[in-house]
Amino acid sequence: MRIDIISVKPELLTGPFDHSIIARAKEKGLLEIYVHNLRDYGIGKHKVIDDYQYGGGAGMVMMCGPLDDIITDLKCERKYSDIIYLTPDGIQYNQGVANHLSLGTNIMMICGHYKGIDERIREMHVTKEISIGDYVLSGGELAAAVMADSIGRLLPGVLGDETSALFDSHQDGLLAPPVYTRPEDFKGNIVPSILLSGNNKAIDDWRNDQAEKRTEKRRPDMM
Repeated sequence: MRIDIISVKPELLTGPFDHSIIARAKEKGLLEIYVHNLRDYGIGKHKVIDDYQYGGGAGMVMMCGPLDDIITDLKCERKYSDIIYLTPDGIQYNQGVANHLSLGTNIMMICGHYKGIDERIREMHVTKEISIGDYVLSGGELAAAVMADSIGRLLPGVLGDETSALFDSHQDGLLAPPVYTRPEDFKGNIVPSILLSGNNKAIDDWRNDQAEKRTEKRRPDMM
């Protein structure tokens, strides 16, 4: 999979993709991530990419011209499964959306800034508009990093254990159950005996029961 990210502040994305699971995915050739500086397509000597909004009001708007030019150039090079605009008024991002996006081949993400992008770019190019939560960030870069990480780890071959991602929180509509490792007794706190029983069926039943109880207590809206 290839992910292209269009940003006004590409320096915000220099670290998140160079470590841990995503870095290993890139090293294995399973994932490519390219961050493009929109100012390379800016207008005039000062590489302008924003202007005042029609109708008045506070805040600048990202202009049509630079965005259309860079999106068109990228689309000429390859076909995209989705062109995503990261915006607070998009659909809520969740595990189901991540699963769906991980089945694609190429994804483009547009990081908004200021008051957002000109509506005509949304109408002309964008196929999905996504929000990672009901709050406002200074720009879409952090949201792009979150999405790239959550999508990348789902790609076949990225995780050491091929089944690991299947048992993450939210994959089956439940939060993950409690997990334990050695020592068996830590300061008088004992690992549940069922996990030491060797009875795989009983362990699976216990984990499912714990997942349901944890979800009902912490996220009743998911039940």
